[in-house]
Amino acid sequence: MADIHPSAIIDPSANLGDGVVVGPYSIIEGDVSIGRNTWVGPHVMIRKHTDIGVANRIFQYCSIGEMPQHQGYEGEPTRLLIGDRNTIREYSTINRGTDTRIGGLGLTRIGNDNILMAYTHIAHDCILGDQTIFANGASLAGHVEVASHAILGGFTLVHQFCRVGKHCITGIGCICLQDIPPYIVAAGNPAEPHGINNTGLKRREFDSKTIQLLNQAYRIFYRNGLDMTTAVEKMRNLSDDEHVHSFADFMTCSKRGIIR
Repeated sequence: MADIHPSAIIDPSANLGDGVVVGPYSIIEGDVSIGRNTWVGPHVMIRKHTDIGVANRIFQYCSIGEMPQHQGYEGEPTRLLIGDRNTIREYSTINRGTDTRIGGLGLTRIGNDNILMAYTHIAHDCILGDQTIFANGASLAGHVEVASHAILGGFTLVHQFCRVGKHCITGIGCICLQDIPPYIVAAGNPAEPHGINNTGLKRREFDSKTIQLLNQAYRIFYRNGLDMTTAVEKMRNLSDDEHVHSFADFMTCSKRGIIR
């Protein structure tokens, strides 16, 4: 059974699981599903067409599932899907997707075990993997993909349609106008590569051989003055290591280009 503060406003059609807590003055609209043991703090707004998984924590003054900030949106019933065990801190905003009629996915999707610190923004049609960390003020424009284990430094801004690769990290105030490859450190305005994220990979228990190979692959791509096709081929020929091949594969699927 849910624990709802008397001052909260809950649409009768909203589906709240066992153990859900809703704090004072929060508003939950219809066509909302919230999984068991999720905690919703005070003064939270959860708009219609939103599905939230289990054991999430949503802090005060968050706006969850608001309509997209897109001029072509005409009220279509697009959705926001949030997975399990995410922490969404104060004043964060997460918009639902745009309709396929205007090139959208029809949804915004957030995976599991992510931490979105205060004042973060996730725009329409964004896709987040698992175990990402967004430091305060990090913001995504529409259609951005952030892979699992990526860390965005405070006030990192990501241009629409960019991809942020797995296990990478960005510096404070990083402005990402092109794709950020996996495994690297990126910083600056505009973002530039600054080597492999060695510290982060060690913390995630990557073996030393894989880290060494990723550093070699990085040098092939960024330090040898090779064109894209040649660099990617040499990266793939370096080793059968799955992470090296994932690094190379990322370079070949870009709409916005790769930071160089």
